[in-house]
Amino acid sequence: MPPVVDSLTGRQILDIVPLWLQAHLTALLRELGGELYLAGGVVRDLLLGITPVDIDLTVPCGAKIWAEKLANVTGSAYVVLGRDEDAARVVSRKICVDFSSFRKGAVTILDELMLRDLTINALGLRIDPLLVDPDKAGDDKVPILDPAGGQDDLIAGRIQITGPESFSHDPLRLLRVFRFAAVLDFVIDADTLYRIRRQRQLIAGPAPERVAHELDLIMASPRAYEVLTVMAETGLLWEIIPELAAGDGLIQPASHHLDVWQHNLETLRQMERIVATPALFFSDCGEIMMDYLNKPRRRIRLKWAALLHDLGKPATFAVNAEKGDRITFYNHDRVGAEMFRAFALRLRWSNDDIEHVVRLIGDHMRPFHLANVARSDDLTLRACVRMIRKAGDELEGIFFLSMADALAGQGVECIEGMEDELVALYRHLHQVRSDHVTPVREASPLLTGRDLIETLQLEPGPIFKVILRAVEEAQMEGTVHDYDGALQLAKEVLTGDPVVTCREKG
Repeated sequence: MPPVVDSLTGRQILDIVPLWLQAHLTALLRELGGELYLAGGVVRDLLLGITPVDIDLTVPCGAKIWAEKLANVTGSAYVVLGRDEDAARVVSRKICVDFSSFRKGAVTILDELMLRDLTINALGLRIDPLLVDPDKAGDDKVPILDPAGGQDDLIAGRIQITGPESFSHDPLRLLRVFRFAAVLDFVIDADTLYRIRRQRQLIAGPAPERVAHELDLIMASPRAYEVLTVMAETGLLWEIIPELAAGDGLIQPASHHLDVWQHNLETLRQMERIVATPALFFSDCGEIMMDYLNKPRRRIRLKWAALLHDLGKPATFAVNAEKGDRITFYNHDRVGAEMFRAFALRLRWSNDDIEHVVRLIGDHMRPFHLANVARSDDLTLRACVRMIRKAGDELEGIFFLSMADALAGQGVECIEGMEDELVALYRHLHQVRSDHVTPVREASPLLTGRDLIETLQLEPGPIFKVILRAVEEAQMEGTVHDYDGALQLAKEVLTGDPVVTCREKG
C-alpha cells in the first residue's frame, strides 16, 4: 500500500472532479446555496493515493433535489438510493455521482461523519469554496474533516467503527468491517471484533441481497481466506452460513489432516494460491487456465465452491463397521450441491451463479474417481467424453477445485502424487476434448429432429433429446461415423437395446 498522505491541496481535490461536473456543481451552488462536501470513501481513497472510482457528495439537506437537477441538466440517469434516506445517484459519462444529506440527528458535517460506519470512512472535505472561487483551488492545503481519527487509522492500517452504536444503526456494517479489511489489507481493531461477537445476530436484519454483495466483495479480494477465518472466530460466519458450523470438529478419514470445517477453509486458502498463479499448479496448461479465469465471476465462484465444497459431509457422515470403523461420506458431493443451492437461494443469488457453483460442488469428486481408474490403465474414451460433456464449460473449474481439495487434504493416508495425477488427467481430457468433442460439436449433426420425424415417423418429445444425445456421444467416441450409423443407433434407443440403455444411464 502506498504511504498515506496527511494533507490535500485544492488542486489535488478538484483534479478528481471532471471539468464538466465542476461547472454543473458550481451552477447548482449558485442556485441552491449551502455547503457541499466530498465525504466518505472518496476522501479515504485520496489520502491513500488511490484515484476514486465514484464521487460521493454530501449536503446538509435536499440531496435528491441536487441529484435530480444534475440529472436533468446533463440528461443522465437518476436513481434514488435507499428507502428512508435522502440520497440519490446520477450516472453520467461513466461516472457515478452520489448525493446524500446529513443523517437524522446530524446538525453539522462533523455530526454527520460520526454517524458513518468506520473511522476511515468518516472523513470529509468542504469543496463549495473551491468551486465558487477557482483561485482557491491552488496549492494551499484544505482542512480534512476527521472527527473520528480516521487518518490515524489509515496510517496504522486499522479498521475501527466510529462508535458503539455503529452496528445497531446498520447491521450490514458487521460485514463491511471485514470487507474493508479484505480489500485494504487492514487489521480489525480488537474492540471492534469484540462488538461483532456481541452483536453478530443483528446480521439477520439486512436484506439478503446486501449481505450477498458484501460477501462477494470479500471473495473478490485476494484475502478471503484470512478474513473468513476471523469471521468464523467471531461467530459471524456461522450466523450467515450455519451449515458450515456443522463441520467444526467433525473428524475425517486418515487421508485428511483437518476436520471438515478446517478442511473447507484450507481449500479456500489453496484456491486463492492456485487462481493467483495457475501455471505453478497446472504445468504447461497455464494459458488455458488463465483463459478460463478471465471470464466474468469465475474467481469468485471458484472461491465459493472451495469454501462450501464439503458442505454435505456432516449430513452424510457414517462409520463403516465392516471396514474397521472407517469414516465415510457417501454422496456428500451431491448432497452438498443441493445444500449450497438452498444457501444461495436464501441469499438470492443469480440463477447463473447458482448453477455454475452447483456444478462445481456436485462434480468435484469426479476427477478423483477418474484418476483412480487411470491409475489402473482402464480409462476409456467413453469415460473421458462423458466427463467432458457433463462438465460443460466448467471442466477447468472442476479441476481447479479438485486441485485445491487435494492440496488441502494431506493426511497420512493421502495418495502421494495426487496433484500430479490430476494435472496429467486434465491434460488428457483437454486433448480428448480437442480431438473428439469439439470437432463433433462444430460440425453439422449427423441426425436432426427433422430426420426423426420424417424417417422414423416420431412425434416430437423428450425422446428426441435422448436419441440426439446418444448419437452425438457415439460420434465423439468414434462408434458412429455417418448418417446410416446414426439412424441405426436411433432405432436401438427406441427399442431399448441393452447396450444403448447402459450407455444412456452412464
